[in-house]
Amino acid sequence: MTTAEEYGTALEPVEVVDAELVDADDTPGVGAVTVPDPVDAVLAALDADAKEHLNRIRPKKTKDGYARDWALWAEFHEWLEQRTGTPLPLNEVRVGTMVAFVTWLDEVKVAAPNSIERRITGVTSEARQRGYIVPKEATEAARRALKPLRLDKKRQARGRGQAAAITPADLRTMGTAPLERAPEAGARRRVHRISELARLRDQALNALKFAVAGRNEEMSEMDDPFIRVVDEGLMVHVPSVKGRPGRDAPVTYGEHRASCPVRCWLAWHEAKLAAGADPDGPAFLPVDQWGHLGTERLSPDGVGRALARCAQYAGLTGRRITGHSARRGLVTTGRKNGKRPEKLRSQGGWSKTSAVFWEYVDEGEAFEDAATDGIGL
Repeated sequence: MTTAEEYGTALEPVEVVDAELVDADDTPGVGAVTVPDPVDAVLAALDADAKEHLNRIRPKKTKDGYARDWALWAEFHEWLEQRTGTPLPLNEVRVGTMVAFVTWLDEVKVAAPNSIERRITGVTSEARQRGYIVPKEATEAARRALKPLRLDKKRQARGRGQAAAITPADLRTMGTAPLERAPEAGARRRVHRISELARLRDQALNALKFAVAGRNEEMSEMDDPFIRVVDEGLMVHVPSVKGRPGRDAPVTYGEHRASCPVRCWLAWHEAKLAAGADPDGPAFLPVDQWGHLGTERLSPDGVGRALARCAQYAGLTGRRITGHSARRGLVTTGRKNGKRPEKLRSQGGWSKTSAVFWEYVDEGEAFEDAATDGIGL
């Protein structure tokens, strides 16, 4: 028998308690009411509030677009039910349904590849907004199914095509076009006349849009104090829109009055202040057909239409010129003149991984060290 001394310590007296039988209802955890964890409750409430807030601040244009995408998703399911005899729930966003959706948009709706890509994004976002699970592999599979469609020229022709890049020479052509323009065949008005104030506004808007590679929404939201005159030209603060970070873009003097963003801005700024504009108000305002200055900021659509209209009036036909043409034009023109891609990317606020930006860079570099240059042809 081992003694306490052999363990090197004293044995403490042990109290022996008789075991008792207990009823099942007395067993801990059985039949007890679970009290919710207050931390989980608060986190769940914050998640719900965040979801509601993010949906509330989402731009109306985005909401409307995603709603149309979801309506097409529902229409696709109706079409699918007619062929399979089995209705599928809309929340089943899987590899099979997404790939079939791409095929349906291509073969039944005859949609352009760019439109299909937007539908994929819209359905994915809307499904998640509704609380449905969308596996990453489902959207990846849809885009893999779309990839060969993008290479088909007939399918590419379904869309309107990409906006063409404009050049500083195009800006000068637009900025010096006659103020009076003969009407098109069948038009009621004998002569279309552009007011001098509208001409100054369009020169400044288009030249500055080109110089900062501005999006329509950014130019619309720009205010006068965002544009500061400095010794070198202008320092333009491009505001944050749609969650994109704002940026400061330096703009130097140009060589020609009609395309110089600094001189165009100064002329428009002086003229609009003389017409009664608020010096702390929007940078760009509407001007009606009689030359009257508006008080509300020029809308994003108005920004895009201004560039397209000026191109049309100047006779720049044969290319699809839209509000995006200035943004593309800065990159292609910049690369042709040796500007570093990083400078151009920063000026226009593209992300480092933007495929569109690098596509524009490639376009601008097309003849740089061309394969046929200097090889004795």
